[in-house]
Amino acid sequence: MSKENLNDLQAFVAVAREKSFTRAAAQLGLSRSALSHALTALEARLGVRLLTRTTRSVSTTEAGERLLNAVAPRLDEIELELGALNALRDRPAGTVRITANDHAIVTALWPRLLPLLREYPDVQIEFSVDYAFTDIAAQRFDAGVRVGSRVDKDMIAVPIAPALRMAVAASPEYLAGRAPPTTPRELTEHRCINLRLPTHGGLYAWDFEKNGQSLNVRVQGQAVFNNTYLMLQAALDGLGLAYVPADLVQPHIAAGRLVAVLEDWWPVFPAYHLYYANRRQISPALALVIEALRYRPDPRPARRRAVTPRGAAPR
Repeated sequence: MSKENLNDLQAFVAVAREKSFTRAAAQLGLSRSALSHALTALEARLGVRLLTRTTRSVSTTEAGERLLNAVAPRLDEIELELGALNALRDRPAGTVRITANDHAIVTALWPRLLPLLREYPDVQIEFSVDYAFTDIAAQRFDAGVRVGSRVDKDMIAVPIAPALRMAVAASPEYLAGRAPPTTPRELTEHRCINLRLPTHGGLYAWDFEKNGQSLNVRVQGQAVFNNTYLMLQAALDGLGLAYVPADLVQPHIAAGRLVAVLEDWWPVFPAYHLYYANRRQISPALALVIEALRYRPDPRPARRRAVTPRGAAPR
């Protein structure tokens, strides 16, 4: 098969998977018109219609679905094997695409992958910020990050961080003249900063836990975000109570910019896990990423700090 035909098949698979000429063109680095022309030419050579196009959507025909199921896995195998050839080079090379939320990228991924990028200049890492439970195979990501280790049976999950604790906090400005909530149910009497989840399109219900009792509360407020750091900023700006990872609010609490609320109800969630396809062979670049991100708890016991009695002079 000629190179041009192989490129046309790759273009067809991209459009069929993305269900959009615009997104597929961006992925392939082509113009939308060039991509459309390539698909029209492929259909003409095969003598069948592969795609049904409307002004709002693109879908595969019966013939197109059959071609997609036959060709896509083989193109993926070719891409994987070509990537594996990098193992024969002196230095690993290749691109690793990862989907994760912003907090996971900033706190767990970037600090450990930055040294890797500096050590291996031929390795590229593409981050995609997303709060959805992304199907990494369908979206052609090499790996994704989610809380907990429960993934599909054809995936492998690797812990990359300690357990995640969530916190509620507000600015002194917001709390001035207001009684802070003493139970999660009292949050309904306050302005809260909401998070919209893309997977179902709804607002996230805040989870709490205390003494084995779990509950969740749906809150109301003036601002809704799909970004953790913007929620934190809104709390700093006095717009209400925010529910964000505790490691983000602790420095602001220590500096007096935020006040901890309902601290005895703050829940702990399973750690962030990196998940990736359970393949017989993975690319050298992805193997480097997995090893760099793998969480290894410090085996040494925590040193207990001596407590100085109040009024006594420290030694």
